Amino acid sequence: MKKVLLLLTILVFSAINIYAQDVVNWSFKLVDKGNSEVELTAVAKINPGWHLYDITIPDGGPNPTTLTIDEAKGATKVGGFKVVNSKLHKGFDDIFQMEIGYYETQATFVQRFKVTDKATFSLKGDIRAQACNDTECTPPLPTDFSFSAKDLPATVVAASGSAAEAIVDEAAVEQVPTDSVTQSASTFSSDTDLWAPVIKEVEAFGAAGSTTNQTYWFIFISGFLYGFVALLTPCVWPMIPMTVSFFLKRNKKNRAKAIKDAVTYGLGIIIIYVSLGLIITAIFGASALNDMATSAVFNLIFFALLVVFAISFLGAFEMVLPSSWTNKMDSKADSTTGVISIFFMAFTLALVSFSCTGPLIGTLLVEAAGTGSITAPAIGMFGFALALSIPFTLFAIFPSLLESMPKSGGWLNSVKVVLGFLELALALKFLSVADLAYGWGILDREVFLVLWIAIFVLLGAYLLGKLKFSHDSDLKYVSVPRLFMAIISFAFAIYLIPGLWGAPLKAISAFSPPLTTQDFNLYKGEVHAKYDDYEAGMEYARKNNKPVMIDFSGYGCVNCRKMEASVWTDIRVKQILDNDYVLITLMVDDKKKLPEVIEVTEGNGKTAKLKTIGDKWSYLQRHKFGTNSQPYYVLLDHEGKPIGPSYAYDEDVNKYLNFLNIGLTNFKKLQEVK
Repeated sequence: MKKVLLLLTILVFSAINIYAQDVVNWSFKLVDKGNSEVELTAVAKINPGWHLYDITIPDGGPNPTTLTIDEAKGATKVGGFKVVNSKLHKGFDDIFQMEIGYYETQATFVQRFKVTDKATFSLKGDIRAQACNDTECTPPLPTDFSFSAKDLPATVVAASGSAAEAIVDEAAVEQVPTDSVTQSASTFSSDTDLWAPVIKEVEAFGAAGSTTNQTYWFIFISGFLYGFVALLTPCVWPMIPMTVSFFLKRNKKNRAKAIKDAVTYGLGIIIIYVSLGLIITAIFGASALNDMATSAVFNLIFFALLVVFAISFLGAFEMVLPSSWTNKMDSKADSTTGVISIFFMAFTLALVSFSCTGPLIGTLLVEAAGTGSITAPAIGMFGFALALSIPFTLFAIFPSLLESMPKSGGWLNSVKVVLGFLELALALKFLSVADLAYGWGILDREVFLVLWIAIFVLLGAYLLGKLKFSHDSDLKYVSVPRLFMAIISFAFAIYLIPGLWGAPLKAISAFSPPLTTQDFNLYKGEVHAKYDDYEAGMEYARKNNKPVMIDFSGYGCVNCRKMEASVWTDIRVKQILDNDYVLITLMVDDKKKLPEVIEVTEGNGKTAKLKTIGDKWSYLQRHKFGTNSQPYYVLLDHEGKPIGPSYAYDEDVNKYLNFLNIGLTNFKKLQEVK
């Protein structure tokens, strides 16, 4: 058992750290360059066989080495970020089909600053660089640096008097290049440009579709189904007749009281599990649960957890709580009376059944956290507990039904194994979210589909008895339910195969990576956004006199993928989006760094720092449209003014067509007036 746990620990940490290898070691220092200037020097020592990309890479190439300054107090930047005393190699890259510059062994990067105040000097930021060898690349993860006044060379003299003022004035009027993805904070607060708020104007047009209620219902139904499945596991199923019989024997002369106790027992189960959901929310909070949806760290942890759960269900080991916990709860149930005694009995059930329900609860909470809703964990746990409690109450009211219950046996273990395969398939969804958000490219759509095909083929083979685990009982014959489940599993695997050539596979669009990640794609029915940058797309629309549809989306947005697969692929919708609108898709969870950190003022008066491209588009949605849920579609004219209602998640194609046509009609009217 210890060896198994050690192996699992190694696998978990390997999954999390595989893309954070120290193939490049960075060192930072400040060097006095005279004339009140210091030079931030970053030296990269590169492992043999690896190379680091240059600071300037053509569009469509790999990630260049970039510098981000998060804080610069008592100093201003002088000149640009550059490389010194390093040999630049250039070569034609067959993958990217372009000439790319790179460094081997060692490279030195520098950025100068003019010191205006030594006492308050503070410099913080990071360098992002991508290193590759002949077979793999590391993601451009940040390497942070931080310097304070005590880190300045003693020989540095701060600029004084008019010189310092001139530097500050020059920095204040410095303009950001128009082709940069970074916009100044003042751009966001201006009322005369594309970022001006239009919240009231959008509300005047109205809105169609809503994700909130559907998300809550989805989580509740998921929780209920998980609870139902938990009933069919070896840890819970045998407990039903034992517990109900206990209540009936405990109150032989008063059947009404026995039913009352069973109902109380069911309510105790609900209270315990809902409380667990509320505790999860209280620990993590709203912002953390939202971050979980796309955070690489959380999604990799979720991926690792689900893999561990799958291995547990497949029989490698059991996840069991300490027996002392169960014994204490059991003794409390015996030593107390009334409602408290029944409550402790319910708590004992939760602990005894943990080896089966734990992975299911963990998976449910992972899904609930992924929605970004702070109430979702409690709603999911309510559904789970409701399904778990119903049989105990139902059999107490109608005890004769106990005789018709299927007896425990090998079929219960088969349920666990089937769940193990399903957990393994679900785990890949969370790995995919992290992969998409950070652009690693390790789990493209075809790789994802190949793994799912293999999993469901093996599941079908198991159901037919062709695959057997050590703890499985002998399968003398294949029952009708197993046969039908095997047929479904094989049929699903066959259904996935055309997806390897680009078939949209609408049934799994919420789980699989988007079609844009597929290398070999024969399908031409999907819709691709013309732009993924707001300003660039609006400029194109202005020059070509077309209306704009902004699609606020996310790599981890399940409902976004559903809309793209079920609504956008409709030939009528596709023609309008391709021909009549300029489609701009903005990913609010894009983790690529902005060249410069942007400081903005939120609606509540607090300041916020936008560090990634996703931060920028998320702020645009909050600031301009007053909402922060995805998917969110809004129709605009060239000046960033709404020309129709907003639209959220609703897979009704006719409603979506009406939404698009309203915008086109209003845009034509505006053109006639002009």
